[in-house]
Amino acid sequence: MSDVVIFAPSPVLEITVEEHAGGGDVHVHAGGQGVWQARMLESLGCDVRLCSALSGETGRVLGHLLDVEGIQVVGFPREARGGVFVHDRRNGTRQPIIESGGDALSRHEQDELYGLTLRTGLDAELVILSGPHGDSILAADFYRRLAADLRTGGVRVVVDLAGERLEAALAGGVTVVKVSDEELIDDGRITSTDDLDQIVAAMRTLHESGAEVVVVTRAAESALLLQDGAVHEILAPRMEVVDAAGAGDSFVGAFCSVLARGGSMIDAARLGAAAGAQNVTRHGLGTGEAATIERLRELVVVRPLAGGEAPQEAGAHAVEVTPDELARRLGEEVAG
Repeated sequence: MSDVVIFAPSPVLEITVEEHAGGGDVHVHAGGQGVWQARMLESLGCDVRLCSALSGETGRVLGHLLDVEGIQVVGFPREARGGVFVHDRRNGTRQPIIESGGDALSRHEQDELYGLTLRTGLDAELVILSGPHGDSILAADFYRRLAADLRTGGVRVVVDLAGERLEAALAGGVTVVKVSDEELIDDGRITSTDDLDQIVAAMRTLHESGAEVVVVTRAAESALLLQDGAVHEILAPRMEVVDAAGAGDSFVGAFCSVLARGGSMIDAARLGAAAGAQNVTRHGLGTGEAATIERLRELVVVRPLAGGEAPQEAGAHAVEVTPDELARRLGEEVAG
């Protein structure tokens, strides 16, 4: 049994050009949301498997790179254009040259990917549903069906999605939704990332729509966790930022490493925040050192969000007690 299975329909080949003293250099890595999450999970000692379609020439290279990293792929090759990112970082910032998600999966390829993901996921502690790099790779309803069938099989499902894919997964029912405040803006769920009341209201709507637990990451600001009606702030230490890309995926990977081992949601969010904080200090997306992340976890502060208490149930009313009545009750308790 795997600790974690990640549905990563379209991993990408990342090619980065960098400047060095002796001239330019090229770095080649496996990438994409699911890969970055898997990389963090693997660095924290979890057994993780990726369920993916490996497309064309880039897919063959990806298969080799993932094998070298020790990330197991449960997938199949296909003759089509694969996803690829080519970035130029010679001036110190990431400049995209080519960003392509690749060709859409055919109906038969979607059936094959669905079957192998369901089969592999049913033997896991939990499954992460990550998004494809390309809107047309597969239909959003794929996520609804997969979430529903995994939950029917008793598997916990964590989703890191937005837009139509998030709506579809919610309709299937999920254990945890992780979303960023910027994605809430893009989806029209809030109008300002500075308005905590809006964010909390959006979190409660996501819960009512099918998520047991909701996590919202907010870049350098505190993350928010909604569980059992109450909202907590997760405050990570502020680190010097080298590259903020991939911090959210590092959060998800570390978060799921705790859940897969039976930890609480609060403990999972604490480690997730620590992993995200370390990721911004590095160039590699989804990378981390377990010892450093564990040390940073000690610096993460978790506290109830002011005004984020569970709404009072309908029909419940606060009971006022006079000073005399309070003294009488205390006297009865002491006498008893």
